[in-house]
Amino acid sequence: MAEALIPRVIEARDLAELLEERPGIRLLDVRTPGEYESVRIRGAYNVPLDRLNEHGPELRAQVRDPIVLICNSGQRAQRAEAALLDSGMPNLHVLKGGMTAWLGSGLSVERGRDRISLERQVRIAAGSLAALGGLLALLVNPLFALLPTFIGSGLVFAGITDTCGMAMLLSKLPYNRPATCDVEAMVQALKDGSAPVGVRRSSLREAPTATTCAS
Repeated sequence: MAEALIPRVIEARDLAELLEERPGIRLLDVRTPGEYESVRIRGAYNVPLDRLNEHGPELRAQVRDPIVLICNSGQRAQRAEAALLDSGMPNLHVLKGGMTAWLGSGLSVERGRDRISLERQVRIAAGSLAALGGLLALLVNPLFALLPTFIGSGLVFAGITDTCGMAMLLSKLPYNRPATCDVEAMVQALKDGSAPVGVRRSSLREAPTATTCAS
């Protein structure tokens, strides 16, 4: 497959075949370090979405190989693509469906400590706050109904703008930023084309190929 023929949005199985043919392609995982530590494609580099803008110019200047952007579902990868395009970076591609699609295709991954994805954390937090507000409005004071109203409005805003403030806040929690995370070292490895760094190899295991897998 020639470089010019790599689609902007690439299917999981097509990417797996492409990596066999062209191992020089860079995989850039823009999920939180916690999500990356939990499960990732072998050889992927991790630069979280909220740190990507500051490294865009240096990546543009030093990385010429095609880069495939990866997240959990594809949404954050598309935002990362837009940010890097603003930096003038060419050769960007997005894994369609993200890690959910990769796992659903039964493709090989590396696994570490299990963690809840950022998308699920947002749903849990938003649902819990809305339920709590409704319960307090019924039992304590009707003004607590403002809480689920605020949460609902925030979700509508997130859907319209494709920007989620709750996700940005949750991504900064220690749970999503394990001690093994070293973004600067990861960016340097990505620029050099060397192996990803900052992951405890002793805590990893390669997951066997499976036909189905939950995200």
